[in-house]
Amino acid sequence: MSRTTDIALTAIAPAIWGSSYIVTTQFLPAHSPFAVALLRALPAGLLLMLLVRQLPPRGWIGRLLILGALNFAVFWSLLFVAAYRLPGGVAATVGAVQPLIVVFLSAVALGTQIRLGAVLSALGGIVGVALLLGPEARLDWVGVLAGLGGALSMAVGVVLTRKWRPDVPLVTFTAWQLTAGGLLMMPVAWLAAPDWPALSLINLAALAWLSLIGGALTYILWFRGLARIEPAAVSLLGILSPLTAVILGWLALGESLSPVQGLGAIIVLGAVWIGQRPAGAPRRLRFAQPRCGAKAATTRS
Repeated sequence: MSRTTDIALTAIAPAIWGSSYIVTTQFLPAHSPFAVALLRALPAGLLLMLLVRQLPPRGWIGRLLILGALNFAVFWSLLFVAAYRLPGGVAATVGAVQPLIVVFLSAVALGTQIRLGAVLSALGGIVGVALLLGPEARLDWVGVLAGLGGALSMAVGVVLTRKWRPDVPLVTFTAWQLTAGGLLMMPVAWLAAPDWPALSLINLAALAWLSLIGGALTYILWFRGLARIEPAAVSLLGILSPLTAVILGWLALGESLSPVQGLGAIIVLGAVWIGQRPAGAPRRLRFAQPRCGAKAATTRS
């Protein structure tokens, strides 16, 4: 399968994730962010576990708990805190720093070299997403810090997912991580929201979308991309999420879309396009050398 096809399939995930903000704020109002995160992760993980019918080996339990925490428990909990406290575009924007974090973490953890194009694309993505905010953006510092913490959590998760790749199908790997993340969120969700509100049919439909489509399906595509494309390029696709959030806010909620925001959208798309250059691009910034004896696969970036 061509690189272009791999990129297109991977990009579906953040495009769908952009709907999380409008779904959360419009169809799950006043719910605990930790409860929503739990109900997004655990049902999807258990459903996939029923499909794959394969338990992880004992030696992988520790790594799966770390990946489940980074990619789901911590990330989704902080994501929903940001989504409840900030407008959709703002909540997505603070996560736009993730590609830049991944560029440097990949150099440290995977022994890759930092490409100038990757750095410039990540910076361009931050600028583009910031322009998407518009002048009426409302900032809440708890929400901003939650968004930044979530971006850091997912950035580390992206790099470690690439570094730790078990010899199992992607669906199985996704099932293990989702289940681990859901189990880790259970005590936090119960402590944070001991009295859960009754769920309506609309609430259940929203949770089904977040869990089955925005969770199980998208992460299978996301982890597939991480197995085939360098982490910096995959992470940069994540800035399509705020673009989707802003467009959905404009179409469904009547939010403003100014010429400045239009310019931001163009910059976002340009940054994503430039950032998908193959790893063989000539101009690189030296940062770290691979360790002696490191696998050749760890130098592909």
